[in-house]
Amino acid sequence: YSVSLAEVLIPASDISQHISTAGTEASGTSNMKFCLNGGLLLGTVDGANIEIAEEVGESNVFFFGHLTPAVEDLRHQHLYHHVPVEEKCPALAHVLNQVSQGLFGDGAVYDPLLNTIRQGDYYLITDDFDSYIEALRMVDEAYCDKEEWIKKSIRTTAK
Repeated sequence: YSVSLAEVLIPASDISQHISTAGTEASGTSNMKFCLNGGLLLGTVDGANIEIAEEVGESNVFFFGHLTPAVEDLRHQHLYHHVPVEEKCPALAHVLNQVSQGLFGDGAVYDPLLNTIRQGDYYLITDDFDSYIEALRMVDEAYCDKEEWIKKSIRTTAK
């Protein structure tokens, strides 16, 4: 974590994405810093994201993904009833294939990371991806209404 870099990035952000798998809270307090600077939150229903939503109101937060009680069952399904990414989440399969095919340079560099999704998906990316894309659509739609976006930003900062 680079504090100097955060000092530049955080105040300039309109949206802060904190996308840990429910029950693993990887976002800590950095999302709070984004919100204090007027950034709206896009995230899973987890940890500090929940606390922020309770304070600023859920209408000022964009949630997606499965809830914590479902996580262990989903992981169990991944282990014992594996469904290929192409069947479970075609949109994600397309993204993974684009990366593998070299869209961002040598695709082989990304194989170890991509295989964690294709062969086990501990963090449930195949389960949450479609919901994430829908949440991004809602963010885009909300951002088009500049006046309402500014109100959400002010409410988030004030609370």
